[in-house]
Amino acid sequence: MSVRKTILGVAAAAVLVAAYAAIPRDADLRAFDPAEMARLETAMWRDYYDKRYVALSYHLYESTRTQFGFSPFKSLHVALSAAEAARAFQPTRSRREADAALPALVAYYRDVATAAPVTFEVEAAARLELDWWQARREAVGPQDYGLTIARVTALTYGGSAEDAGIRRFGVARAEAMAYRDARGEGITESDWAAIEARLVDAYRSLKASVAR
Repeated sequence: MSVRKTILGVAAAAVLVAAYAAIPRDADLRAFDPAEMARLETAMWRDYYDKRYVALSYHLYESTRTQFGFSPFKSLHVALSAAEAARAFQPTRSRREADAALPALVAYYRDVATAAPVTFEVEAAARLELDWWQARREAVGPQDYGLTIARVTALTYGGSAEDAGIRRFGVARAEAMAYRDARGEGITESDWAAIEARLVDAYRSLKASVAR
């Protein structure tokens, strides 16, 4: 009898854990804290450049779970899609090769769309995302590809790429990336701190804009 009770107890616990992980939450892309989002994105960039894909998946999971409020199961799916896109893109050397990352980006934005304040075209967002990833490799300045980031952001949040806050977010984020790229292999901890500070400013601009 005690064995049966133990089995039933374990089964019940497993059901509860599964339910906790899978039950949909009221996720919201506008719910993020700018400073925490900047910290997590800085960690993700470090993971990406060091090719630590497991750590990248973890930080992506943490951001979608804690900053946007997705369920654990959905957060995991979002994180794995985003990490797969980054991993597929990293070794490519042309726009044609870079298309290998597109399916994972589409899957990522399909999940993200469920927490967006407006309905948007998932494939269009994925293609814009991939466009600025590639533009960084083609000597395009951050002022230019930052506008593409602003377009992706406007699409997902239902704003305008001409909105001052969204535009500032896109360009400031791009400038933080350009700062990191300029440091190359010699990047230091103080450089990473400077990058995080730039991202805090970027996400504060976005927060102020989408809160309206």
